[in-house]
Amino acid sequence: MAAIQAQIQALLIGRGEKVEGTREVGRGGGAEVAKPQIFDGIAARVAGFITACKLYIRMRIRKEPVKGQVQWILLYVQRGTADVWKENVIEELKAGEVEYETAEEFLMSLKKKFGGGEEELVKAAELRKLEQGERTMEEFVQEFKRVARGSGYEGRPSVKEFKRGMNRAIRRKLIEAENQPGSIEQWYRRATALDRNWRESKSIIRQKCEQTLELELGQR
Repeated sequence: MAAIQAQIQALLIGRGEKVEGTREVGRGGGAEVAKPQIFDGIAARVAGFITACKLYIRMRIRKEPVKGQVQWILLYVQRGTADVWKENVIEELKAGEVEYETAEEFLMSLKKKFGGGEEELVKAAELRKLEQGERTMEEFVQEFKRVARGSGYEGRPSVKEFKRGMNRAIRRKLIEAENQPGSIEQWYRRATALDRNWRESKSIIRQKCEQTLELELGQR
């Protein structure tokens, strides 16, 4: 564990950073970005901590490997109940028991651990049951966004639930596409376009069938 802590410290020293816990800002070109406050496991501080981490990563260390980004976040997780959780995470990372594909995925696990709140649990359960059904994709996307907001689902987990909820034919076409969508926004756009085209084609076919039927009836 001490070795990983040293790696985290070296990561920051290499960029000339230090951990304070208040208004320290990152520099090195471009706009200054405030670093996150020290997170001590208090549920009321989770949202602000995650927002600050995401902003700093996007503005300052987005090119850093995911492992480095996670280590950077962990440096700001200190004190209180967060210390024990942090030690367990570090040991799991060291042993290769867990691996995160994105820093957002790691932050979501932190939020699930410390976020608490009945509303998030209710929204998460609602999201897992949400299905497109007879709705247009535009309507489904808007409903999905509403339920996903505050559910704790972001990144890959949100994409997974969106894919599960959409109608099977649209999902299959997107999964079988040569270039699959990446982000959730790309899934929204591609799914909406496919659904719209499918409905327009269906409408044209229905109109042609109705016209053919009218002609046949007129000839009798």
